[in-house]
Amino acid sequence: MRYKRKKEADFWQMARHYLHDYMPVTRNLSDKSVEAYKQSLKTYLQFLEEEKSTVNENVSFDVFTRENIKDFIGWLKNKNYVPKTINLKLTAIRAFLKYCSEEDFELRGIYTDVCTVKKVKEEKRPIEYLQPSATAAILSAYDTSTAKHRRNRMILIMLYDTGARVQELADLNLCSLHLDTPNPFVTLIGKGRKSRNVPLLKKTVLHLNEYLKEFHPNSTEKPLFFSILDGKPHRLSTDSISLVLKTASNKARKTCSDVPERVYCHMMRKTKAMDLYKTGVPLPFIMQLLGHESMSTTSGFYAFATIEMMTEAMNKAAPMIRNEDKLWKK
Repeated sequence: MRYKRKKEADFWQMARHYLHDYMPVTRNLSDKSVEAYKQSLKTYLQFLEEEKSTVNENVSFDVFTRENIKDFIGWLKNKNYVPKTINLKLTAIRAFLKYCSEEDFELRGIYTDVCTVKKVKEEKRPIEYLQPSATAAILSAYDTSTAKHRRNRMILIMLYDTGARVQELADLNLCSLHLDTPNPFVTLIGKGRKSRNVPLLKKTVLHLNEYLKEFHPNSTEKPLFFSILDGKPHRLSTDSISLVLKTASNKARKTCSDVPERVYCHMMRKTKAMDLYKTGVPLPFIMQLLGHESMSTTSGFYAFATIEMMTEAMNKAAPMIRNEDKLWKK
């Protein structure tokens, strides 16, 4: 489809094609990802209306200037947006303009001009992850006295062992498991509906076999983790899984002081990746496990030396001092 930039409606035509055709179909992005890009554009339109008195009917590509983008960043700061969120919105606008410039060569200058605006400097924070004692306490927080507890325990084991996103875990079906192979694995459907196979530990396979005997005795196709409502199995939501983890964390904190006050599903994913990294697993393997498209994403999160790792390395490198050696003379 050709677009003539002379018409103001071109912006809305391209925006619609970008959000409804290009992103979900060509790029194969998830609904949540498309919605995030849509919200970023809507925020910019809100800025134009409030600060530049430009209503939607008058919006064209001429409003995407370097000066407007800089003012937009300042506007977001005044509304107490954190640097990471500001940069994500700026990235979304750039991505949209890049697409438009590829559709209409005359828009190349606008895209290039906007790209000269620097992103907001973000404060790098250390990765939040659990210590082994905290992980063990959380995974064993639920006993096996009831069926619900046994299900919840299996949820937490899978959440940690696979390093899955909470939505990926919620989307698991019975057919996602491949246990009757020399190297058992689970198929996860990640962002952009891309699938990846994640190997399972032997202990996890044993737990799964027991879980399947109880919750899937007939091997019929249905969600792996579910609750019974009105006599029918209903897939657990991400909120339900988050609540399972929160309850386990509260229980574990009573017996383990290493459990932090706030434990969330993505922390379990980071913990799994950090545990692998600390044991020397190469980053490309961790990248594949997490389902990252770019190595830079993986290395940006995990390729750094923690205080704990640096201390251990320095202790190994330091010369051994025997007890009988005198450090100084009297």
